Amino acid sequence: MNIEQEIAALRKELHEHNYRYYAQDAPIISDQLFDEKLARLKDLETQHPNFYDPNSPTQRVGGAITKNFDTVVHEQRMYSLDNSYNRQDLLDWEARVCKNLGIEQVDYTCELKYDGASISITYINGKLSQAITRGDGAQGDDVTQNVKTIRTVPLQLTGSTIPEKFTIRGEIMLPIAGFQEMNKLRVAAGEEPYMNPRNTASGSLKLQDSTAVAARPLACYLYQIVAARPLFTSQLESLEAAARWGFHVPKHFVHAPNMDAVFRFLDYWEQQRSTLPYEIDGVVIKVNQMAYQEQLGYTAKSPRWAIAYKFKAEAVETILEDVTYQVGRTGAITPVAQLQAVLLGGTVVKRASLHNADFIQTLDLHYNDTVLVEKGGEIIPKITAIKHDKRSVMAKAIVFASLCPECATPLKRKPDEADHYCPNTQGCLPQRVGRVAHFISRKAMDIDGLGAETIHLLIQHNLIDSYADLYTLKEEDLIPLDRLAEKSAQNIVQAIAASVTVPFARVLYALGIRYVGQTVAKKLANHFGSIDALMFATVEDLVQVDEIGERIAQSVVDYFGIAAHHNQLSKLREAGVQLKQVVAALDSTLLEGMRFVVSGVFALYSRDQLKHVIEQNGGKVAASISKNTTYLIAGDKMGPAKRTKATSLGIPIITEQEFNAMLA
Repeated sequence: MNIEQEIAALRKELHEHNYRYYAQDAPIISDQLFDEKLARLKDLETQHPNFYDPNSPTQRVGGAITKNFDTVVHEQRMYSLDNSYNRQDLLDWEARVCKNLGIEQVDYTCELKYDGASISITYINGKLSQAITRGDGAQGDDVTQNVKTIRTVPLQLTGSTIPEKFTIRGEIMLPIAGFQEMNKLRVAAGEEPYMNPRNTASGSLKLQDSTAVAARPLACYLYQIVAARPLFTSQLESLEAAARWGFHVPKHFVHAPNMDAVFRFLDYWEQQRSTLPYEIDGVVIKVNQMAYQEQLGYTAKSPRWAIAYKFKAEAVETILEDVTYQVGRTGAITPVAQLQAVLLGGTVVKRASLHNADFIQTLDLHYNDTVLVEKGGEIIPKITAIKHDKRSVMAKAIVFASLCPECATPLKRKPDEADHYCPNTQGCLPQRVGRVAHFISRKAMDIDGLGAETIHLLIQHNLIDSYADLYTLKEEDLIPLDRLAEKSAQNIVQAIAASVTVPFARVLYALGIRYVGQTVAKKLANHFGSIDALMFATVEDLVQVDEIGERIAQSVVDYFGIAAHHNQLSKLREAGVQLKQVVAALDSTLLEGMRFVVSGVFALYSRDQLKHVIEQNGGKVAASISKNTTYLIAGDKMGPAKRTKATSLGIPIITEQEFNAMLA
């Protein structure tokens, strides 16, 4: 055996032992023998660097230094999960799922919700290629070198039928025992202990020295495979395949044929979670069938086919010392409780939102009350109760502010709304700063480099009056403000100039119209087509748009009733910002007047690709079958309910091959 063959054989053997140890928990050699083989491999690689392999088992020890973590766009977006806190939430979710699918019953998988840092790892030809943090869901940081040091993440996959390229998502965690051992060493060295396992695991991914990451006892559970085309028929099947390929997949998951089985799983783990070697904060319930997942799709933020059930949060006592008030970009006033500092869920809590005047009144809050605080969704601190038996007889009730804390304008409150708001929209500084910050945000105009502090200074120095004035800024305006380097100022001006190509729907969202989020902005842009048509729309016109109610409609009408907004829109128009919908040219009008429903898994297309082809040839896609449906395009694993309904209504059912023949 020559040197190259010995190196290849050692790598293959060590990958196999890693798989047996971490994925199967069934080692067949001692740790000492494993270490001897690893040392031999490392010596050979050192002596023969021409045989270097970035996925060699020796790379586990780290050594790479990363000064800057590149931002990378996810090929498939990483969505967050909607949360539920009681059984009725789950039953309501199930009702929506069944209604959207047009069936009466679905089955589920239940998986523990790990409290760690989300990660997305791509494999090409069975080898780890790239690891990206969740980031904002659209893009994250490349932490490949650090993730390679985590021993439960396979560098080389085992088994057969491994796709040429796919991505797997999971959670990187710090087991409780490892966390406690790390803190013992820190305390012994006279250093402050880490606050909690979750934050420590997340922070570990951004350490510049991968050797330091390798020294931490991090673990990774992987639980969702994503690819350009469907690879499995069910979530259970995907977990079983991931385990065969060498991934460290969750052990505590079940197939739940109905919601009663889901409830039994929840009840068990709410009582038993303290027995686990790592922290969990709930359970994730997923529709098991992949065809149903694809059919249900996503909202702007979350998959419709999955939901998180959050366990009851930890609550602690502390003292309410004061109440301050914050002004949002829409003028809404949020009261904030100033608390005596207290440790909660591994972090020090000093503040909690009080939401509005009704919340304060309902709780009957007084200054210096002893209150119970917990983290809503285990993230945001909130006051849940008062210890009335500990209240002083001299305690004063909290009376909501009557003046804006920033501009002293008398606050207003509409009879049908919970919030007080400052009506001084054009003069109240936090509102002006907030509107510009929203305008430049990533999901809006995506203008990078301008922070809230710089926006504040631009307004104070009369360089801008609103977001529309950003397009008149020059490099020399920016350099003196934050002592920005010339290159930074140049980048900001270039980013502002580039934003004129942002599509109309995002521009509409960027305007910051109250109640107009991303989804509503898309609906309005598609329906009206331009800012001019929307500007003259009445409430009656607006409520004709799908999912637009009177509150949103009135808010849109109110926005265009303000003269200052017309002035800002004129400036945006002059700058070349997109104020009308650009409709892509159709490939043909062959399907004009036809309405299609797409269901099942397809061989030639993904579901989204098929819908796109229909629309590009003049057809329309509907979510459910009705008498107006022209064709049902049926793929594999299509639910029987759709077939039955189509047959009862006399709707023709065609295959994707027959659909292609129509186009041909």
